[in-house]
Amino acid sequence: MAFNTKDSGDDDVMSEINVTPLVDVMLVLLVVFIVTAPLLTQAVHVNLPKTAETAAPEEKDAVYISVDAKGKVFMDKTEIAIEAFENELITRKAADPEIALNLNADDAVQYGIVAKVMASIERSGITKLAVLTIPK
Repeated sequence: MAFNTKDSGDDDVMSEINVTPLVDVMLVLLVVFIVTAPLLTQAVHVNLPKTAETAAPEEKDAVYISVDAKGKVFMDKTEIAIEAFENELITRKAADPEIALNLNADDAVQYGIVAKVMASIERSGITKLAVLTIPK
C-alpha cells in the first residue's frame, strides 16, 4: 500500500498502484529469456567423429484393416472372411512381431462386426493398433 508524502495537509491514503517498476522488471525478464533460450538447445558443443555412412532403418508400413458398410473385412485391399481373419493376423504377427495395424471402419457398419474384428486383433497378440477417423 502506498502513502501520500506530499505536505499538502491531505491525510488520505493513496490507493493507486504504480505499475512502472513492474513493467520494467517484466521487460528485463523477457530480454533475459530471449537471450538465454537459444543457448539452452546447444549447451554442449561437440565435434562429432567421421564414420562411414550406414543405411537408414527400414520403415515398415502399417497393415490396413478395412470394414465396409456391408460388413466385409479387407486386409490391405484384399477381402478376407471374418472366420479366417484371426488366423491371418497370427500368421502376419509370426512373420513380423512389430506389426502395426490401421483400422478403417465405415460409419454405417454394425458395431458387432467392428467388435469382432477388434477382438480378433487383441487375441492375435497385436498391440499396435490405430483406429482411423476423419476430424470434423
